[in-house]
Amino acid sequence: MTKVAIVYYSSYGTGQAMAERLEQTAQGLGAEVRRRHVAETVPDEIIAGQEGWKAHRDAVADEPTASPDDLEWADVVIFGSGTRYGSVTSQLQSFIDTLGPLWGQGKLADKVYAGFTSTSTLHGGQETTLLALMTTFTHFGGIIVPPGYTDPVKFEDGNPYGVGIVAGENVPTDVDNRALDHLITRAITVSQKLGA
Repeated sequence: MTKVAIVYYSSYGTGQAMAERLEQTAQGLGAEVRRRHVAETVPDEIIAGQEGWKAHRDAVADEPTASPDDLEWADVVIFGSGTRYGSVTSQLQSFIDTLGPLWGQGKLADKVYAGFTSTSTLHGGQETTLLALMTTFTHFGGIIVPPGYTDPVKFEDGNPYGVGIVAGENVPTDVDNRALDHLITRAITVSQKLGA
């Protein structure tokens, strides 16, 4: 059974919905899944002033947060982050910064990695955020498995680096969901081939 860790940060819930779709599809493929959001690092008084942010934080308060153990355990790791100025959120980066001991022991190497992101606007940094994740995966010694243009849905969503969507109501769309399904299916399939 392939072990999949989906580690992500979501402020308002778009990343959460994407992670849940990835989890559902991976489980449907027979994988064991740990879906974990990273711990919030922004002070409560800042979040309290943003109704949607506070509502999302309250909604996920009882869900487990990511730990380095989740990556050590996994065969496949999918990182997700909203975009901040063309890169990952500080919350996800703070989690990545805790992985030094595992990295130093070589325990992050030889796993399959892929990524997803969302932005507030079209072309708001989706590709640069996914490429920033790939830089991290490279330092881990990971096996980067982008979707490329390996499925017709990639010609609809247009993103060969991972899955990126514009946040808002009624997302993920059907195209977004098919792109997420393809991303996780491809990552699991490649991992299984590597383990054969």
